[in-house]
Amino acid sequence: MKKYLAELLGTFFLVFFGTGSVVVAGTYIGFLGIALAFGLSVLVMVYAIGPISGCHINPAITLAMLVAGKIPSKDAAIYIVVQCIGAIIASALLLAIMIGHPGYDLATNGLGQNGYGVASPGDFSLESGFIAEVVLTFVFLMVIFGATSKAAPAGFAGIAIGLSLATIHMVGIPITGTSVNPARSLGPALVVGGTALSQLWVFIAAPAIGALVAAFVWKYLFEERGTLAQPGALSHS
Repeated sequence: MKKYLAELLGTFFLVFFGTGSVVVAGTYIGFLGIALAFGLSVLVMVYAIGPISGCHINPAITLAMLVAGKIPSKDAAIYIVVQCIGAIIASALLLAIMIGHPGYDLATNGLGQNGYGVASPGDFSLESGFIAEVVLTFVFLMVIFGATSKAAPAGFAGIAIGLSLATIHMVGIPITGTSVNPARSLGPALVVGGTALSQLWVFIAAPAIGALVAAFVWKYLFEERGTLAQPGALSHS
């Protein structure tokens, strides 16, 4: 149960502070600050709960680790469930805080949900958003596989992963708000509803595709025989 609770808590932390930076502080910190909020949230969680659960806090990562043979199917299924629960709780609590602000309106201000077309921060189309989410998730997973391999310097995986997520957000925020994480998209979409919920499928399908492609590319083209992820970083014993 410890590793499942750790995944719930870690995903809650990521979604609460990541999307919270959008809703609460976005006008003050801008896209760069939001990108850093997401990246730093993952960075600190890797070191906080990595030794317990591996710190996936992202169904796309869990799916990739399952395909790569780094996590049992039972654990993968439960991880994904608790990650989604953690994200939903985070969005619900963020809403509970925001309704205490007199200028806040859920329909207008949202909860940092992802979107394309009219819901895209930069008015990018469905096709652009889908391609971006596949490519950005692929890149994120390749960094994760490389940073957690035995050939990588021990103890630095969290820094590489966190900074890569921040960099990904710097490019992805204008396109879709950046998902690369189905749980991160699910929480706000369920609470906001409407367009966010109807577009949610993109932010489930695209990250899943990107993660699967990365898993196969790493496993068959880059991973050395017998190389496994470091304990405490994206895998567990």
